[in-house]
Amino acid sequence: MTGTDSPVRVAVLGAGAVGSYFGGMLARSGVQVVLIARPAQVEAIRANGLFLDTVSFQERVAVEASTETSAARDAQVVLFCVKTTDTEGAARSLAPYIAKDAIVVSLQNGVDNIARIRQASGIDALPSVVYIAAALPEPGHVKHSGGGRLVVGEPAGYGGPSESSGLSRAERVSSLFAAAEVPCSVSQDIEAELWRKFIMNCAGNAVTAITQTSYARAARNAPIRDVLGQVIAETVGVARASGVRLPEVDFISQGLKFLEGVGSEATSSTAQDLARGKRTEIDSLNGYVVRRGKELGIATPANLTLFALVKLLEEKLVDQRPASPQKAST
Repeated sequence: MTGTDSPVRVAVLGAGAVGSYFGGMLARSGVQVVLIARPAQVEAIRANGLFLDTVSFQERVAVEASTETSAARDAQVVLFCVKTTDTEGAARSLAPYIAKDAIVVSLQNGVDNIARIRQASGIDALPSVVYIAAALPEPGHVKHSGGGRLVVGEPAGYGGPSESSGLSRAERVSSLFAAAEVPCSVSQDIEAELWRKFIMNCAGNAVTAITQTSYARAARNAPIRDVLGQVIAETVGVARASGVRLPEVDFISQGLKFLEGVGSEATSSTAQDLARGKRTEIDSLNGYVVRRGKELGIATPANLTLFALVKLLEEKLVDQRPASPQKAST
């Protein structure tokens, strides 16, 4: 990336299933990678390496792991993979350790993370769109069931420098992943790419979370297909009203076909979060459509219904958690 033979150092902040997969693929290709993750994940990786259980190979990869954000200090590239609920806090914690010329790449759901990262920390992150089905069945074990490609591109209005070779940040990141056998293309309109993925997330994530079923099963159910179609139509309407240059295609037909073809076992991160009793990213998905729709005067009843139901399920799970032992105050 720098035009020299010196190795690239990459930090993955928020190394869950997605971050560990892409970080592991880079490490497997010889890139110096540190995965910054929760203690259980770090302990497992330090003890046995990272187990990549993919559709094409199974391999244990030796990779550095840390619980401390400061481990990103010398990184030339930081993969920003935290949940959207943690975007601002993670950005602020990362800012003191970022090198001046480091590239921070957001591998997150949603369409507003770049603005939120900049507002919270001053970091101008590079947006990306992630297409992958992956999970962490246990610490240190990435189960990959499909996909694994990225799209990167400069956000509108970014006027930052290219390196001396003339390559943009997006081109440099794409080359890095390509060398690791990770398909990564460069888009000239990354906002439209983000919204195309976002439309699918809004349609599929909440439904699979509420029903605890796969994308494919949901998309093959006749009444649910009508719900998915309505969510897609509303989200496309909000995108166009926001000035996003979406292509003139039948997003409903394309979306249903895509969700059917994801795989019989693939489910959403939202479904996985609810199954584990964790807070979801629904505020950055259907919740964002609802809020943006209100700002634009566009009704979004299907998105509102799914958003409200997931929020109610979150509330129920919180109420069901065992009470923490009370500590004596002094």
